[in-house]
Amino acid sequence: MQVKLNSRQQQVLGATVRHYIATARPVGSEALVEGFNPRVSPATIRNAMGYLEKAGLLYQPHTSAGRVPSDFGYRLYVDRLVTPSDAIARQADQLLSEQLNWEENGLEVLLREAAQILSTLSGYIALVTMPQTSTAQIRHLQLVQVDPGRVMLIVVLDSYATQSTLVQLPEMPDDSKPDPEQLDRELQILSNFLNSQLRGRSLNELSTLDWSELGREFDRYADLIRTSLVELKRRNGMSISTQILISGVAEVLRRQPEFSELQHVQTIMQLLESEQDQLWSLIFESAEPETLGKRVTIRIGAENP
Repeated sequence: MQVKLNSRQQQVLGATVRHYIATARPVGSEALVEGFNPRVSPATIRNAMGYLEKAGLLYQPHTSAGRVPSDFGYRLYVDRLVTPSDAIARQADQLLSEQLNWEENGLEVLLREAAQILSTLSGYIALVTMPQTSTAQIRHLQLVQVDPGRVMLIVVLDSYATQSTLVQLPEMPDDSKPDPEQLDRELQILSNFLNSQLRGRSLNELSTLDWSELGREFDRYADLIRTSLVELKRRNGMSISTQILISGVAEVLRRQPEFSELQHVQTIMQLLESEQDQLWSLIFESAEPETLGKRVTIRIGAENP
C-alpha cells in the first residue's frame, strides 16, 4: 500500500518511532515538540499524527494514550526514512578485522567473538549462526586409510567446516585384499573421482554418482560411499538447528525499556533458551530465497512467522 507523506508528516513519523523505541511508551505530541527545529506547535504535530493514524502508520492503544507505531509504520520508516550508516559499517569491519584472531582460534570461537562485537556495536542481542552446512558447497573430499578394514571419509565445506565418517570396507578373500600401499593408491583414485563429481555441490544436492568413469574394480566401494555421504547429510540435518550463538542478552535486558516488565523478560528468555527451533525458523525459514544473499534483511512484526 502506497502512502504519500509530506515532509512534516515524515518528520513526525520518524520522531514518533525513535521516541517509542527509546521509551517503550505511547508518544504524545508534547513529547515531540522539543525535537523540532524550527519549533512547531503541539497542534501541528497532533494534526500530523492524526493523519498518520488514519493512514494506518500509528495507532492508539487506549483512547487517552499517545500513539504507537504500527508494523506498517515501522516498515515505512525503515524503507523510506532510515539512511544506512557507512561509518558504523566501517567501524564494524575494523573491529572484526582487528579483534578476531583468524589464525589461532577455531571457527566457533571466532563466531562467538563476532557476536560479541556486533552486540556491542548495535546495543542489541546478536545471533550468529554457524555455517549452514546444508547449503554450503563441498570444497574437498578425501578417503584416508585408518586400518586394513576401515577408511575415513572426510568432507571439507567451503566454510572450512569439516565432517567425517568411518567406512567399513567390504569383506574380501585374503588373496584378493589389497595391501596397504595398494589400498592407499585406490583410495586416492576414489578421492579424485569424488572431487571431480561433487566439488562445488551441497550435501542437499547429492545424486547418484556416475561410477562409469571408474574401472569395475571400484564397484565394491560404490554402495559404501553412497551410504556414507547420505549419513553425513542426515547427521548434518539433525544438528543444523542448534548452531546459533547468542551474545548481549544481559546488556539488552538492562538497557532496553520494554524489558522493565517481567513478562517481556520471560518471553525473550524462553525464546532464546528453550525454543531454538522456533528461533532458527525466525531467522531463516520465513526468508524469501532472493533475500538470503542480501547483506541486510529486515522483517517487522507480522512479517515474521
